[in-house]
Amino acid sequence: MTRIVSTLAEISHQYDALFVDLWGCVHDGVKALPDAVAALQEYRRSGGKVVLVTNSPRPRAGVIKQLVHFGVPEDSWDSIATSGDSARSAMYRGVVGEKVYFIGEHHDQDFFKPLDILENPVDIQQVDLSDAEGIVCAGPFDPMADPEEMRPQFLLAKTKGLKLLCANPDLVVDRGETREWCAGALAALYTEMGGESLYFGKPHPPIYDLARRRLTALGKPIADDRILAIGDGILTDISGAMGEDIDSLFITGGLAREETKTERDPDETALNLYLGEQMSAPTFAIGYLR
Repeated sequence: MTRIVSTLAEISHQYDALFVDLWGCVHDGVKALPDAVAALQEYRRSGGKVVLVTNSPRPRAGVIKQLVHFGVPEDSWDSIATSGDSARSAMYRGVVGEKVYFIGEHHDQDFFKPLDILENPVDIQQVDLSDAEGIVCAGPFDPMADPEEMRPQFLLAKTKGLKLLCANPDLVVDRGETREWCAGALAALYTEMGGESLYFGKPHPPIYDLARRRLTALGKPIADDRILAIGDGILTDISGAMGEDIDSLFITGGLAREETKTERDPDETALNLYLGEQMSAPTFAIGYLR
């Protein structure tokens, strides 16, 4: 049964490393969350390692710039694993061909920056859908638009047998008080329509493999039973941790704050009802990372 805790420090001594989600846990899409930052700084001072594991479609360098903009200090984390880096590696290996139709906003063009870690990467070209061999989706063209608006394009793509590479499996995020659609919502629609979507972020294994490599690069390998995954996405952060057999801390004050009736802490009855409906069993739960 999921145990509700008041602070990270209550349980952090059991773990040598944290895999920490960003959006909804460390920042709200606008600014850093001070209590979360302080908790991570304290954990690092005690000798623990913090790997930020995010479904952002941005390369790691882009996420670092974003963290600076939001006011997340560098001494609150050690390394970063992004869905974008995992997906970019797959794209440059040619999993959706060389000619791709790109779905995303202008700032997502960083996804196509050269990737030096691969030998002989394929020559990726952005083309119109009619000429595409595959689709790369970093997010909607308009994060406020209903994903259903992409149905006509997806009908053509499915007819052509195109695979869709999803750089961010999240369905939605909250930017401050505003909820926005993510690439995962488009990929889910495409899959529902009979298309094939390829995922590289949480809850899927590739990003956890990347996170472990990032962690090992910091020093000696750390066993999975000494890693705690932290996040507010029951279908991404918690589902992924359970799939990897890693303990998890569910932040109830994020995406599920209404369902769990979270003010400072979740309502225990509401939390258990929600977890039952989601068929999920995080190891721990807390209102907000602190």
